[in-house]
Amino acid sequence: MSEQFTILVVEDEAHIRRVLEYNLKLDGFEVYLAEDGATGLKLAHEKNPDVILLDWLMPVMNGLQILAELKADSSTEHIPVFMLTAKGMISDVTQAIEIGADDYITKPFNPIQLGKTIREKLEKCAKVKKS
Repeated sequence: MSEQFTILVVEDEAHIRRVLEYNLKLDGFEVYLAEDGATGLKLAHEKNPDVILLDWLMPVMNGLQILAELKADSSTEHIPVFMLTAKGMISDVTQAIEIGADDYITKPFNPIQLGKTIREKLEKCAKVKKS
């Protein structure tokens, strides 16, 4: 049995949160949900998840602002952050990576494949850290 990873999903659209939660739980993740950036930052500090799945386009505080805060804080800077967004232009991807995103997934996405992709990337990161 593979390791159970924890994942924090920060997404303002309820139906997308539900789809992500359902599929990620099927893939064996322990899932925490946040509907806005402030809640996401709070949960990132409280739960210290293995990975954060972060939407870009959200009211009040957008994903890049959240990403910048996470990467500037020594208690959360180590957490891999995967952007999950409809913004798919090369300039968007570049901007997110420069701020500290570890991966970039564009919507629409395959919810069945998403968990497998995230798990593979986390397991690869764990192997790199061990060596």
